[in-house]
Amino acid sequence: MADALAQMTLLAPHGHRSLSHSSHRRNRLVCASKDDPLRSSSSLNSQFHGRRLVIGAQRERPLSGNRGSSFVQMTLCFKKAPKWWEKGLHPNMKKIKSAEDLVDSLSNAGDELVVVDFFSPGCAGCRALHPKICQLAELNPDVQFLQVNHEEHKSMCYTLNVHVLPFFRFYRGAHGRLCSFSCTNATIKKFKDALAKHITERCSLGPAKGLEETELLALAVNKDLSFTYAGTPVPVPDAVAEKAPFNPNLPVHAAARLTLGSEDKAFAAAGR
Repeated sequence: MADALAQMTLLAPHGHRSLSHSSHRRNRLVCASKDDPLRSSSSLNSQFHGRRLVIGAQRERPLSGNRGSSFVQMTLCFKKAPKWWEKGLHPNMKKIKSAEDLVDSLSNAGDELVVVDFFSPGCAGCRALHPKICQLAELNPDVQFLQVNHEEHKSMCYTLNVHVLPFFRFYRGAHGRLCSFSCTNATIKKFKDALAKHITERCSLGPAKGLEETELLALAVNKDLSFTYAGTPVPVPDAVAEKAPFNPNLPVHAAARLTLGSEDKAFAAAGR
């Protein structure tokens, strides 16, 4: 019993005093016993005043001041991984943000060849073809590649009659749309042939055309898009003006406009 108690710490009732494991205190240790109550009481009364001994694990001394337990907070920052359609992009590749952005990009391209790439994040064919499109963009820095995310611009793609993915449209200068087709990774030769055919340098006699007039009007009437288009006035040919009968119900400026061409021709015949 003495050896067992020697390996443990004896604490005072309120934890104010503790007995160490040293040998000289081990010899002074006297345990209470039912057989010898007088000896136990006389020996323990001098130090513990007859109170109960508490035998347990050694208590740690409280740290003074602010040296208590401290918690180290660590913040781990992970960089957001780019999406597959955001990888391998080059300066001549642009993400289209709206219908107005698409129209402006085509109108401001000048004589440069523009390739509009319609894709979807969930399209496996688009994902497989994307690295090769990026390689072709790197090899042809004079060609502009416009990326249209179908998931973000479903209404616009539907208005432009894009119903299959991946889908490509080629535009250039005053010629407007040159070709449109769909191809996959297995039929990438179709894309390469179209690029080689239309990449040759040429000068357009006029501003860049971009989308067709009917497409611009369809985008303007689409309530899901914030796009406005006033349209361009269509001049009345002289042949139509000659055949147009005079209508007294028309305003004066409209009747004058319809007969202007015939009067000019009459004066020219008289001078001849």
